[in-house]
This record gives sequence, structure tokens and C-alpha cells, in this order.
Amino acid sequence: MGFKVLLNILWILILSGFSRSQDAPAVSPIPESSYAGMQWRLVGPFRAGWATVAAGIPYQPDTFYFGSAGGGVWKTIDAGRTWRGLMQHETASAIGALAIAPSNPLIIYAGTGQVTMRYDDMAGDGVFRSEDGGETWSNVGLKATRHIGSILIDPVDPQRVLVAALGHAFGPNPERGVFLTTDGGQHWKKVLYVDDKTGAVDLASDPSKPKVIYAAMWQMRQHPWLDYFQPQAGPGSGIYKSTDGGNHWARVAGRGLPEGPLDRIGLGVPNGSAGSIVYATVVAPKGKKGFYRSDDGGKIWRLLNEDREIADNYFSRITVSPENPDIVYVMGRSIHVTMDGGKTFTIMKGSPGGDDYHFLWINPNDTDRMITASDQGAVVTVNGGKTWSSWYNQPTGQLYHVAADDRFPYHIYSGQQDNGTVEIASRGPYGVIEERDWHPVGGDERDYMVPKSGNPDIVFGSGLGGYVSRSDENTRQVTNISPWPVSSYGARPTTVRYRYTWLTPLVFSPLGDHPMYFAAQVLFRSSDDGDHWDIVSPDLTAKKDNAGDCQDPDLAAARDCGYGVIYSIAPSPVSEDVIWVGTDNGLIQLSTDKGANWKDVTPEAVPLWGRINSIALSPFSEHAAYAAVDLHRLDRFEPLMLKTKDDGKTWQTINDGIPVDQYVTVVRADPERQGLLYAGTDR
Repeated sequence: MGFKVLLNILWILILSGFSRSQDAPAVSPIPESSYAGMQWRLVGPFRAGWATVAAGIPYQPDTFYFGSAGGGVWKTIDAGRTWRGLMQHETASAIGALAIAPSNPLIIYAGTGQVTMRYDDMAGDGVFRSEDGGETWSNVGLKATRHIGSILIDPVDPQRVLVAALGHAFGPNPERGVFLTTDGGQHWKKVLYVDDKTGAVDLASDPSKPKVIYAAMWQMRQHPWLDYFQPQAGPGSGIYKSTDGGNHWARVAGRGLPEGPLDRIGLGVPNGSAGSIVYATVVAPKGKKGFYRSDDGGKIWRLLNEDREIADNYFSRITVSPENPDIVYVMGRSIHVTMDGGKTFTIMKGSPGGDDYHFLWINPNDTDRMITASDQGAVVTVNGGKTWSSWYNQPTGQLYHVAADDRFPYHIYSGQQDNGTVEIASRGPYGVIEERDWHPVGGDERDYMVPKSGNPDIVFGSGLGGYVSRSDENTRQVTNISPWPVSSYGARPTTVRYRYTWLTPLVFSPLGDHPMYFAAQVLFRSSDDGDHWDIVSPDLTAKKDNAGDCQDPDLAAARDCGYGVIYSIAPSPVSEDVIWVGTDNGLIQLSTDKGANWKDVTPEAVPLWGRINSIALSPFSEHAAYAAVDLHRLDRFEPLMLKTKDDGKTWQTINDGIPVDQYVTVVRADPERQGLLYAGTDR
């Protein structure tokens, strides 16, 4: 599974005949025999990435499973000392829900697609089922739901399963709500549906009375831009209840529940309560947000705790102790626990050793045994939380961009989602890559990490809100070299001087003195390792002065209001004068005089807010370029790649051979063979 986890690009396709440049000589398709001997190898690091969900087997106390945000399902049989990757070659790697059949632990269901609404959330491909403990999997449907938040298996009949499907994150679709199968996924029935904008995100019931089930519905919609300042709430959000095993549902409108547009809701039902006790974390308008409890099946609710850490749409998961209905764990930046039914909370686990906790499973036969899923992977305790297993044994890190230096053996650099940066040797001196062969190199997390040409001891990194760092390996010191000292991370774009999104490009020119480029809505250039920066472009995102309707804009208004940013930078490998830039709102800009003047060369095929994920320039012609356009934030899961041979005057699509239901995130031109391209997709 190495390359799937390391690069978060689930396969690389060699583009042969159809990707040939017009100025390149005709070549025959590359025969498979010429690269059949090549194999992917995992280089690491063994530093865990985001784990989303976890489960265990009560009668096998050392056996646990977890699902990761981009690395499939994993299993341990020694309480977390070692992990083995399962579900590594399916059509989806992002796990949103995981459930083991109580009556047969060999039967496992995995719901794919994340439901924590962040900019980088990955979609899934429906529900997968295993009948051999996770060794093999089959897709059993609900592909169009894309994001699945919870799975509830009947405690006696493993063929009867309920699925909470959130649905599309970037647009309306009818394949969302609660679905029921009674034949193990061969057929599904939509049993709870609000509308095409509202999906289901959580399910809860008491195993002793499985016919009483609660569901949390969530009306949400993400936008093409980084929209953390916009609430994910709506009138469709709410709590629903079934008393016949999920066949029929009614909205819970009990006294005490907040009204109005609601955000995400998390649910928990204690064992042995017969469904009469219900806990809920509700993200609601000020004064109504918090931890709720009902003791009469949802007729009357009490707001017991208004701590803003308790209810948050990034978490919203509740775990009730299997042996005490008043002991409740709530996920958040730390794990909070109440011993008095929600009146007071203390922190049970937090940093160091993890933050942003998303799930907790407790063994009902031995409540000292637990597994939690957090941004730092999955860890296990066998002594009630006194000690936990390591997270430095799971190669599930999410890395968006990689770079390499020019030493031998070469080192690889990247920023890891949630967990800092990494420099790792491509080969170790003792035949394997060990812990001593990698370490952090300053920077922030997840963004670009780029070594200086000719001196790999100096590494530059981009980060949240416009942060740029310079790391010196000799002194182990990190210097902040940001062009502007004020972070704008998560802020409304109309309120800040420089705008940035989730990832910020940082690249060096391959020519001359190797100037460094960095971008907001304008392009920055530094020729002295970041000590000084020059702005070498105007706003390249088509922002208009005095634009209106900027509070809740549509796509066109968002462009005019200045919600867009530069997303990709490509200095020419042929001419020092040539720079290409792509924006997240669908523009390609070109300068042929080192940034003094710019020309919009956007092809007509690129829609508004089609994100220009990468631009690759031909090493054989200063006029040829290739662009990978990511459309998924427009709710279009389809490829779009283009090429030009005349500085963007004309373009043609080069999608042939790419699966029609996958979007392309990167394209690269081979530096040696003219016309050979590489493309990476979301699978």
C-alpha cells in the first residue's frame, strides 16, 4: 500500500500515445514489459496519520481495527503493538464508518468517505463488506452516497444493517439519508430521507433493545473555496427516532432541543437503557450549543453543558460506557469524560500523544480496554487510559506534495497532514529505512517542503495562513520568513490583506540563481532565501473592486469578491523569463518577462472554480504546458487535463485513458523522454 499512503495519489497512469505533444516525434505506446519489473516500495515514515473510526472484538481482547482518512482499514492482534494493512487495494481508501457484526466478528462493514467537513475531505465509493475478518472485501453498494458517517449492525442478524449516508459534500443529491439492507448489502432501501441537501451522519441504539434507534441528520454544503468561516447548518438538521428497527422514522421534536438551523449532531445511547436515555452534542446558535440529555426517549431534553469544546462539527462523536450510563466520553481536541451524566467534564486524554480525537471504542467485557482514533492515528490502552500504545507504527500519513534533493541516496521531503514535516532517506545505510533515517525539518504541516538546490541542509516550507519557514539542518533552527507576518488562516477573504487556502505553493526556479516563489492572490519572489520578498504580479484571481454580495456569494460573486487564490506555480525549465500560475477559481496566467506583465490564457474548457491543481511545463519547449484541473469541489468527479504548445493561445484536452469517474490532481512531464507524461488521480 506504500504509494497510496505516502503520496495520497492512489495510482499513477503513464500517458503515452494520447499525451504526445504536437512538437514531439511520434512514438509507439510504451509496452508493459518495459516497466513490468518496477515495483512500488514503502519508504515511510511510520508516523501515523488521521484515524477516523475504530472498533474491537469483545471476546478477542487484543484484536482491534481502525479506519484511516486515506489509508484503508488496519488490524492489530497484539493490542496495538503492530498493525497490518487491510482493504489496501479497493476503489476507496477514506474510511468514514466501521462496524463489526456482534454475532459474527468475521463479518465487517466499512463505509467509505470522510464526514468531517474539512477542505481536504476525501470521498468514498460506498459500503464494503468482508466475511473473513477483513482479509478480502466486496463492494455492496451505495456508491453514489460518497460520504458515510455511521453503520449499525443488528446484534443478532449480521445481514440486517443500517447505514447513515451524508451524501455529496459539494452539491445536492438524492442518495443520502439512512439506508437499510436485510440481505447483507445485496439490496438497499432508503428508510429516512429529508431532502437532497440533508444527509445522515450518526446512528445510536441500545443493543439490548435494537428496535429503538436514533439518527442524526445534517444539512451541510461545502464550497470550492476554503469556507471555514461559513456555518455548515440548515433547517434539515435534526434528530430522528425509529421504534421498529429502522423501517420507519419520526423527527424528535422534544421540549428543550434547540430550534432553528442546526449544525452537526452526535448521538449516544447507554447499554441497558432500552433507548430511553439519549445523549446528544448539538452545534447550534450561541446559547444553545452544547451537551444534551433526555431520560424519556427524546420527549424532554436538558442542556447540561455549554462548553464549546464539547460540541463541534469537526468531532461530534459520543461513546457511553458499556457498564455505567452516566459515564460518557465526548470526542474533541481532547477526549472529555463525564462521570455524572453530563453535568461536569474532565479531560481523559489529550496532548502530548495526540490531539483532535474522532472516535473511541470500549470493550464491553473489559472497559479498561479501549481504542481511540485521532489525527495521530489509532492507539490502544489495556489499563483504562493509564498508558497507550505507540502511533509511530502506522504508515498512514497523508502527504500532499513531495520533493527530493540531489544527494545520493536522495532524501524525500514533505509536509504531513496534522503531524508536521518529514525528511526521509530513500534508502538506509543498513539495507532498510529505520527511525534514524528520518526527522522533521521545520515548516508547519501538510504543505510544500522544498530543499535548497545545491544545499539540502536548508529546507523551506509553507504552512497555514501564509506561513513560510527556513530550516537549517546544521543548527536545527527554524526561521519564520513569511512575506507578511499576520496569518489569515480560516478568515473571511474580504477581511484580510493576503489570502490563502488549505495548501500554499512554494517552488524554486530550476534556472539561474533559483529564485523562490510563493503565492497568495499575488505572486511573491525572493532571491535571498526569504530574507526579502518582492511582489511580482497584481491580483491574478480576477477580483473586482467594489464587488457586492460578498457575505454568502454564488460562484461568480465569490470570484468578484476575491475568494480565490493562486494554487499552483510553474517556473519554466527552459527560460528564466517564463512563469505560469494557476488559481483555485479556474484561471491560468502567464508571464514571459519574469512577472512584469501577465496574460490570462485560461482555456474555455476550464469552468469557474475549476481548481488548477498543477501545471507542468515541457523541458523541451518554452511554449508547451500541461494543466491538471480538479473539478471535485464543483461536485464533478471527472478528469480534465489540457495541453498547449503555443503559450496558451490554443488548448486541447488530453483525458483519453483516464477513468471517467476520477478527477486528476497532478500532471508531470518526464524530463528525459519527450511526450511522456504522468498523471495522478483521486484513486
